[in-house]
Amino acid sequence: MLGAIQARFSSAARQRRGEFLVRTVNVPLNAKILDLGGGTGRHLRAILPFHTDITVCDISADDLKTARERFGFKTVLLQETERLPFDDHAFDFCFCSSVIEHVTGPKRDVVTIASDTDFLNIAREHQNRFAGEISRVAKSFYVQTPYRYFPIESHTWLPGIIVLLPRRQQISLIELFNRFWFKRTSPDWHLFDWREMTETFPDARIYRERYLGMTKSLMAIKA
Repeated sequence: MLGAIQARFSSAARQRRGEFLVRTVNVPLNAKILDLGGGTGRHLRAILPFHTDITVCDISADDLKTARERFGFKTVLLQETERLPFDDHAFDFCFCSSVIEHVTGPKRDVVTIASDTDFLNIAREHQNRFAGEISRVAKSFYVQTPYRYFPIESHTWLPGIIVLLPRRQQISLIELFNRFWFKRTSPDWHLFDWREMTETFPDARIYRERYLGMTKSLMAIKA
């Protein structure tokens, strides 16, 4: 039951953000679009149903196969942490939703880092590099990420206090709940606060997605 509630909640939030994007950014029908970390591309297709020049990039070959076969998108398989294989300003618009918080380094390595300082330094280095690549390859962009201090942490659906725990305790708690909790995750994410978002995207305007008066996610938009 909790899983169904979480799915409906997440779907409604994605729809609200998609409507906000359409109101805020003019993406012409002939725009060349990059869906970065977009998986199957289903989310972007729901937001921009009539755009055709879309390239989906992801690290999942299975998702990209679905993107090609179901939606007819162009696809590019990425390796973790690599430079994006595109020329400067190759795209008119980049869409990147709930991805950058996971760009913290090779997953097999970062999930075992128990030092708070080491994980933060490595995560922020990769996230800043990723943001720089978005600015390099796209003339405009939309980057959304869950807000660090929302009362429910979005990857675990545990109380938001989990983000304040020492890294070693976070890993142990996630491993424990993964045994029986409906929402499973790997401890590879670093969530943004307002300061980090503004520092990471200095050429963008930062917006808050609010839910019940609280900030649920942050959106960096360069139009």
